[in-house]
Amino acid sequence: MTAAVRESASELRPLAGIRVIEFSQMVMGPSCGLILADLGADVIKVEPPKGDRTRTFKGPAAGFFATYSRNKRSIALDTSTAEGQKIARRLIETSDVLIENFRPGLLKRIGLDYDSVSAFAPRLIYCSLKGYLPGPYENRLALDEVVQMMGGLAYMTGLPDRPMRAGASVNDVMGGMFGVIAIQAALAERQRTGRGRYIQSALYENNVFLMAQAMMCEVVSGQPSIPYSIKDSPWPVYDLFDTKDGSKLFVTIVGEEQWEAFCRAFNREAWLADPRLATANGRVDHRAWLIPEIATIFSAWDKAALAARLEQLDLPYAPVNKPGDLFDDPHLNQSGGMTNIHLPDGREAKTPLLPISMDGQRLPNRYDPPGIGEHTREILSGAGLSAEDIEALRQAGTIKIAPTPS
Repeated sequence: MTAAVRESASELRPLAGIRVIEFSQMVMGPSCGLILADLGADVIKVEPPKGDRTRTFKGPAAGFFATYSRNKRSIALDTSTAEGQKIARRLIETSDVLIENFRPGLLKRIGLDYDSVSAFAPRLIYCSLKGYLPGPYENRLALDEVVQMMGGLAYMTGLPDRPMRAGASVNDVMGGMFGVIAIQAALAERQRTGRGRYIQSALYENNVFLMAQAMMCEVVSGQPSIPYSIKDSPWPVYDLFDTKDGSKLFVTIVGEEQWEAFCRAFNREAWLADPRLATANGRVDHRAWLIPEIATIFSAWDKAALAARLEQLDLPYAPVNKPGDLFDDPHLNQSGGMTNIHLPDGREAKTPLLPISMDGQRLPNRYDPPGIGEHTREILSGAGLSAEDIEALRQAGTIKIAPTPS
């Protein structure tokens, strides 16, 4: 990214002046750091000298690093050494927020747990992102799929005899989001009290929060939860339909105005006079014959023509897209919802921005995902280390400094 673009992008930085030091890997911690970085905080990602292990992941995890590392600076630091821990404490002392999502007890072994660092950095907001909040499970290791299974989400997503994880790291990302919410609350509180906070956000409790409406449904209805794959719809029309050209569209017709518009547009005015279909609840009660009738209507239309007609009628609909289809989505591209980044290997790629706008502007990409230790020298110089000190650390293997681009 050019200096001119960075200068323009820097105008929308509501968290400018906030420094975050990120000790994290995988998705939950990095997603928390990404949100803070996109909001304008200076996020320093601490990597081991060989680099964050997600840089080399393959398969479905191959995009982890590139997705969650933009707008961050990288320092490659060996925190297993006494000198590396000393440098880490020096950086923590000048930070506002610390993010970590390592296994319980790991940072305590190297003196970087909350009790240790709050003694010399009482204003620090320390955010631990874990599998579980304090309680009987707190020392267990967890992954997104683990908590989806034990937290009911896999049951609600799959078939009755085949629980299935959701097709995204929903608890990792939402857990990171809740971490950001708590961090921002603690920053606001610190303005009044002058003191930091110890914050925890967890995968399991996040998943349980996602299940809150299903849990409450059981209380209110007195009936057990049923997976979405087989449950009866609570809405008159809320279904996936086949089209003439072999495609599919998901269509909803839930309101009275929508129902009337549909019937008139598709020559079913007689349904408007049918007492069985006079109310939304009546249409729900008669879905068994109504939905096949609507399916027959839609099967005579090509997808594009049907989508255009539904658009005219202001009826909610959606094609069934694959993730790769989103790169060419006209709304995402024309609204500025996508940004181009350069990957550490030099390739260029599109990636979604945060799904928010401020005064009509999207939060921009200021820095591409960094190379390993790309900002090590810059960060340590800013912390007051001399060029000689930095070179000595490099020779000792405590830090790694990325080669200067030619």
